[in-house]
Amino acid sequence: MVCFQLLGPGQGSIPKSAWLKGKSVYLRFTMYTLKKSLGQHFLTDENISRKIVESIPVNEGQQVLEVGPGGGAITKYLLQLPGIQFKAIELDTEKVQFLEKTYPAIQGKLINESILDAALPFEGPFRLIGNFPYNISTQIMFKVLDWRQQVDVVVGMFQKEVAQRIAAPHGNKEYGILSVLLQAYYKIEYLFEVHENCFNPPPKVKSAVIRLTRLEHPVDIASERKFFVLVKTAFGQRRKQLRNPLKTMFDKELLAQDPIFTKRAEELSVADFAALSHKMI
Repeated sequence: MVCFQLLGPGQGSIPKSAWLKGKSVYLRFTMYTLKKSLGQHFLTDENISRKIVESIPVNEGQQVLEVGPGGGAITKYLLQLPGIQFKAIELDTEKVQFLEKTYPAIQGKLINESILDAALPFEGPFRLIGNFPYNISTQIMFKVLDWRQQVDVVVGMFQKEVAQRIAAPHGNKEYGILSVLLQAYYKIEYLFEVHENCFNPPPKVKSAVIRLTRLEHPVDIASERKFFVLVKTAFGQRRKQLRNPLKTMFDKELLAQDPIFTKRAEELSVADFAALSHKMI
């Protein structure tokens, strides 16, 4: 598939003399292959690209990792942020070569592997941003949980339904495992939605951008292992009263007496799950 990229004179690695004169914006043919297996839908709306980058707060010396830069829609604006320490991680070698050719400033800042297999890209805290590949966006969020001691802010584009699930409050039908686990450590903000026509090729789903900001004081849990097992087990049978899926995890007398066990998983707040984790056998 031929992808199009809008650039101005002198942008990228193409000198001004290579462009037609008298035009303020130029259409350049960029040859690369879109890979559906990697969930590739490239953002083509410049206003949305800028809006995403503007949503991540950065200071002088801030470490920032972009996940899945693809054709560089967000990358080119990140490279313009003054004073940040920037890296990008991209699995597709063809896109890595394209980015290095188009944006010379990115040389030495690209990691050619999957975010799911990556080690920590920086020492110390860093912020994560990206138009995340939709087919692994949930796994990326579990990676964020693994890295939560270092990742203090995330700004990402997701399939709308996934974004809604992450941001959902308790009592909402979208509320689930990912909602509870992420909200235990991060404040979630549902920022804005993005029309499918802003991508090439247009995805068959709608998209949304959310921001996660790590809580200064996360909820008090008994242990990560207990909390994660509790949440996953409770939502494994989300239509049943909690006393059924959790019957092996709590004292029988407590299960019979505490009215919280007559509720379903989606009715419990993050704080409720945290409190229950302290009562597990």
